[in-house]
Amino acid sequence: FSLPATKCASCKALGGGGEAGRQLILEPCSGHFEAGEMVALMGPSGCGKTTLLDMLAMKKTSKYEGEVLVNGLPRDRLFRRIAAYVGQDDMMPPHWKVREAIKFNAALKRQPNRAHENVEGWIEVLLETFGLSGVAESYIGNQEVRGISGGQRRRVTLARGVAAHASLLFCDEPTSGLSATDAESCVKALRTVAKRLGVMCMVVIHQPRNEVAQLFDQLMLLTSGPGRVAYCGPMAKAQSYLADRGLPVPANINPTDYFMDIVTPGTRQDRSSQLVAAFWHVQKPGVDLMVEQARQRKGQNVREMLGCDSKARAIRSPYAVSFCSQLASLLRRKVMITVRNPVALGLPLFVPVVQGVIVGYMFEGIGQKDLLRQVMFVFCLLTMLCLAGTMSLIVLITERTLMKYETSEALYSEAAASLATFLIDVPLALLGAVLNILIMTSFAQLDAHIFSMVFSWSILLFFVYDSLFAFIGAVAADVRQAQTIATPFVSIFMLFNGFVVSKKDSPVPLHWLFDISPNSYAMQAIVVRMANEDDNQFEGQMLLDQFGYHEVDNTFGIEVLVGMVVVFRVLQQLGLMYLNGVQR
Repeated sequence: FSLPATKCASCKALGGGGEAGRQLILEPCSGHFEAGEMVALMGPSGCGKTTLLDMLAMKKTSKYEGEVLVNGLPRDRLFRRIAAYVGQDDMMPPHWKVREAIKFNAALKRQPNRAHENVEGWIEVLLETFGLSGVAESYIGNQEVRGISGGQRRRVTLARGVAAHASLLFCDEPTSGLSATDAESCVKALRTVAKRLGVMCMVVIHQPRNEVAQLFDQLMLLTSGPGRVAYCGPMAKAQSYLADRGLPVPANINPTDYFMDIVTPGTRQDRSSQLVAAFWHVQKPGVDLMVEQARQRKGQNVREMLGCDSKARAIRSPYAVSFCSQLASLLRRKVMITVRNPVALGLPLFVPVVQGVIVGYMFEGIGQKDLLRQVMFVFCLLTMLCLAGTMSLIVLITERTLMKYETSEALYSEAAASLATFLIDVPLALLGAVLNILIMTSFAQLDAHIFSMVFSWSILLFFVYDSLFAFIGAVAADVRQAQTIATPFVSIFMLFNGFVVSKKDSPVPLHWLFDISPNSYAMQAIVVRMANEDDNQFEGQMLLDQFGYHEVDNTFGIEVLVGMVVVFRVLQQLGLMYLNGVQR
């Protein structure tokens, strides 16, 4: 296949608006690369290397102009099925093992024309190619969890990109932050894959040493201010090309260091304008001819490259596997990293139990005391239940960030991710809430009929707040914003419940807040039952009058809370789909 690169590739600067906000990042440029080629994108900071890579990889989220053809055909929504993108960040759960991480991508992006092949055998090949066989069963790790080294983690990320059997592989500075030895190992592994599988591999790389540079077949050298092409051709001929322009590489100098010196504007050796002019006169006509020939020489489209019948269901989807397969892979990963992480188990289980013991002990025997103290106990129980969910916001946003990176690679859908999280995290949190309620009510020694009312409304309230925090975790940009959004919701729901602020004592324009407060419905149902069951009916009625509670059909309240759960879950899904995407 061929990949004619962008023609007339100009980009609107991020944050710009209108004509005044437009900024030229990359001047019109063209290119043509063949299957199995290693292509290096080099240039100084701000020259548009990553911008060009993102446009070619269909990752650019800001507007740009240009045309990208694969096999002489325009890209379509299935492009992500044959392309893989490896960014600068290694986004992986720390309690994941190396083998599991690579197998995850291999399973979720398994192409139909390779369905007959042994996945385990392919994983072994990748582990060996990227030098990871010795750490295959080690954790990925991070600052808190001991795992593999930074260089090995980078190679895992590259192996995950290759695991999909993609025809096009785009890598954004895969060697940044690595030692010279690790950098060479990474590029050697990429070259092995490119040559064996016929993968066109384009790499943004910054001043590699000569041994690494010689591993590339093609070089696209850019200069900045704005981004312009200074050289586009074989890496092996770059030095002779520059020598013909009167710019020979000095002896005992790394050629790529010299390349960077002469294309960086403002430096003592700056020859960027001379090289750009030379490119337009010497190389560009030949590049344009290759692009035009590639446009005329139509090759296979994506459906044909995938090797499937064009009428097959899977071929119409941007995902390589079905929803059920996506969910199964996500559930396996979620279970494994949850079981291995003590915090993931302790946070939803241990903390509620400890809180239940401490607070329950404070209210020991309250069920045998006066009605007002029992109401205070119920208020504390429901308040703790509401606040418990705030602890999960950090985890929700961390997992959402990982999910956004992986869904951008079409590994799975947002719906599969949210359902997998719901099936694992909600039962754990629910078990913690149930233990908390049982411990506190056991200390309180509530009557059986009062306990059943408290328990049922508490569980219903748990689902409301769990859905609320899931929604906030989906739409908030970061943890601080999530806490800012959650605070007014929790404050209003807790205050406008009839106990802290009664409806009859509040201003009429604020009465609607009681109608949307789930705590208000729960408190009213529980307190009314307590008052009706109290031995002193006069005291019970006085308490109801004081707080403005009255006996009503609880069905409406249940419908409101169930409706809130549904609304928050729908909003969560919409937030996951359309907000907080990876911006490039």
